[in-house]
Amino acid sequence: MKQLLAATLLSTTAVVASAQTLPPPAGVLSLSAEAVTEVPTDVVQLTLAAEQEGAEPSAISSALSARTQAVLAQAKRTSGVEAQSGGFTIHPSTDRNGRISTWRGRSEVILKSKDFAAVSKLAGELANQMQVQNVAFSLSREARQATEAKLAEQAVSAFRDKAQTSTKLFGYSNYTIREVSMNDSGGVVPPTPRMYAAKAMSADAGAPIPMEGGKAHVTVSVNGSVQMVK
Repeated sequence: MKQLLAATLLSTTAVVASAQTLPPPAGVLSLSAEAVTEVPTDVVQLTLAAEQEGAEPSAISSALSARTQAVLAQAKRTSGVEAQSGGFTIHPSTDRNGRISTWRGRSEVILKSKDFAAVSKLAGELANQMQVQNVAFSLSREARQATEAKLAEQAVSAFRDKAQTSTKLFGYSNYTIREVSMNDSGGVVPPTPRMYAAKAMSADAGAPIPMEGGKAHVTVSVNGSVQMVK
């Protein structure tokens, strides 16, 4: 029994060792291809904020809460604009002796919309209550998926063309796909310059906030290997 077990173990070890030392198949080619495009961003997100300073944190909290609720109520009455509360903080400021000298509070509201004109007008109307602190543009999921679907066709076609061309250059007549994977970038938007937000904050109260979306870079890549055939 022990001899049989030992023989089995030796046989298994030999098979594993043989499998590990097998050379890779000949005529395997690894390659990649990608398709890239730029599309206009179609979503804008504005961060509005109000700040207040005072001696009583409870009074600051009540005042900022009331202002935030008023801004949210007006924003939610605006068609095509989504609104939600953002950060809300109250913290003390101390003097040189470490004693609390005053309290400062800050409240934020986030506006998001595909209608740039509507949200721009709304931000201007709200400027006497909350000011624009940041403007960020992005690509909607629908636009990104539609763009990626088109790019996927281009990337796959480029991969096949590259495989066919390379196969012939290496003296083979055809190829079969061994493995392949596809990846996308998700739609990368270059950062908006800080001076843009500063310009928005300096706009006159009631006037629409100037804004112009940029471009999002969308990439679909195909990576894999093919078996070249004589």
